[in-house]
Amino acid sequence: MTDRFDFDAWMENYKDTFTSFTKAQQEGFRTLERFARFNYSVAGDCLEAGLAQVRAVLSARASVGTQVVADLLSRQAELSKELSEKLRARTQEFSTLASEVQESVSNFAADAAGRAASGPRKAAEKH
Repeated sequence: MTDRFDFDAWMENYKDTFTSFTKAQQEGFRTLERFARFNYSVAGDCLEAGLAQVRAVLSARASVGTQVVADLLSRQAELSKELSEKLRARTQEFSTLASEVQESVSNFAADAAGRAASGPRKAAEKH
């Protein structure tokens, strides 16, 4: 009854187990890039809205009158509505992105747990 340590089986089990962690790390970097691009898009939307507000104020400043003020206020309300619609769409996009990330993380965790649990069985079957 010789209980000798099978280094090859151990290395194979190690590689199988940590393959999913490597994949998870690669997917994590892709996800970070997606989040960065998403945040860049949101910042761009806000910057565009701010510039549109400034343009509206500067164009109204050139002329004076009650009608000009009313036009400015209606234009600002319109610009605010456009921004809120963009941000609502971005919120939906973020929600989708977050659920995709959550699903992939749980898949990687389940895969790693399955590989780790099956590793000792494979080693025992070889003996």
